[in-house]
Amino acid sequence: MTDLYPIRRALLSVSDKTGLVDFGKALAARGVELLSTGGTAKALRDAGLDVKDVSEITGFPEMMDGRVKTLHPVVHGGLLALRDNDAHVAAMDAHDIGAIDLVVVNLYPFEETLKRGAEYAEMIENIDIGGPAMIRSAAKNHGFVNVVVDVEDYDVVLADMAANDGQTTYALRQRLAQTAYARTAAYDTAVSTWMASQIGDTPRRRTVGGTLAQTLRYGENPHQAAAFYTDGSERPGVATAAQHQGKELSYNNINDTDAAFELVSEFDPANGPAVAIIKHANPCGVATGDTLAQAYSRAFDCDRTSAFGGIIALNQPLDGPTAEEISAIFTEVVIAPGADDAARAVFAKKKNLRLLTTDGLADAKAAGQTIRQVSGGYLVQDKDNGFITRDDLKVVTKRQPTEQELSDLMFAWTVAKHVKSNAIIYVKDGATVGVGAGQMSRVDSTRIAARKAQDMAEAMGLPAPLTQGSVVASDAFFPFADGLITAAEAGATALIQPGGSMRDDEVIAAADEAGLAMVFTGMRHFRH
Repeated sequence: MTDLYPIRRALLSVSDKTGLVDFGKALAARGVELLSTGGTAKALRDAGLDVKDVSEITGFPEMMDGRVKTLHPVVHGGLLALRDNDAHVAAMDAHDIGAIDLVVVNLYPFEETLKRGAEYAEMIENIDIGGPAMIRSAAKNHGFVNVVVDVEDYDVVLADMAANDGQTTYALRQRLAQTAYARTAAYDTAVSTWMASQIGDTPRRRTVGGTLAQTLRYGENPHQAAAFYTDGSERPGVATAAQHQGKELSYNNINDTDAAFELVSEFDPANGPAVAIIKHANPCGVATGDTLAQAYSRAFDCDRTSAFGGIIALNQPLDGPTAEEISAIFTEVVIAPGADDAARAVFAKKKNLRLLTTDGLADAKAAGQTIRQVSGGYLVQDKDNGFITRDDLKVVTKRQPTEQELSDLMFAWTVAKHVKSNAIIYVKDGATVGVGAGQMSRVDSTRIAARKAQDMAEAMGLPAPLTQGSVVASDAFFPFADGLITAAEAGATALIQPGGSMRDDEVIAAADEAGLAMVFTGMRHFRH
């Protein structure tokens, strides 16, 4: 094996023909012999290039609807033979096997076929066999052979050839091989994940695939390297959004923006504007309003201090008046399903503010999975897309909640799903007025949320905190009555919680004694 090795013969067989003709012409101009199959060969010939069909060198026509065309010793021998091994060279001579120095394959479009919801039989036909086999053969023999699986590497190969008189460097071939193995791994991941979903199985082995979207400046902290990968799905959100201004998103920006957009996507824009403000992956203000600007102002009033440097998500396209309100303080990122010209003009004056727009809201009810790494493995679970309606609520107290309390209880429960456990959320008139997140004790979350509401009341010159007359949501049951009593002392009049504690009777009795209304959902929303 040597550092520089020439490309004299190339095999091209691609489903995505972007850039194919230009690449083929550039190779031919360097005297590279072109081998090809099916539609790829036709596209090259139509461009006036001299192409030899693989069937000419194998002596076998494509058969079985194209399932068998490159699975042949003449092809794989030409890829796998070690050029500096006398025995391998002798075998090539004996069996009339010509060396293949470059393989260009980008596989049947399995992932794209999956996205459009094809039936089972069509999915099976879009599982590539010969392509991955050639890719792996070429990648294994990268000491001599180049393998290209991505269109963006066409120019990279040509540049290396131009710099080295038609040869490529070992460093490039190594990098191409790594990319190739990652591609086949991601492809097999898509196939195996799809098949597991089809048969309703928990697979014995599970893999995760992704495509590099961005090398990040650093991770959660400057000493941590990081990168952002996308999974190929088209779910609206931070991974598919268009960025209109501002510097690149950081690791923490991406994480917090995702949390903000997933939360605001819970609120149907047909029911009116909604705004969520996120800080360190937790909501510090969520509200509805008659206008986006009003919804933002009400969300901001929940915790003005924490909102500084936060992430803002909207469930409707951003407009000029709302942009003006947001611009009054420092904000890291704003994400919305669109933005009008007036809003963009306002934000253009804030060069460091990132504006992201999406094609719509994420489907909060869609099925999916979440993955979390632990030492020695990772946890996989279904996405928390659990929903309740008013009909699911069970009133367990003597006092029934009022219509306004019911509306606020449902709002608070929606927000609770997106607050780190232990989560306590105070809500009044369709806006959070106190959020307690991530405490080891539920009563501490209740106290912290009430204290923050008290601080905001003092800062805004209000005679009393907005928790007076509010409702409270708890993401899990109250294990003791103390949390409920603390909420009542803060002025709450109604509560929503899953129920299911051994001390439910004690908690219900405390609610009745305090004159509170309380409903059980029968559903928990832990978020760790």
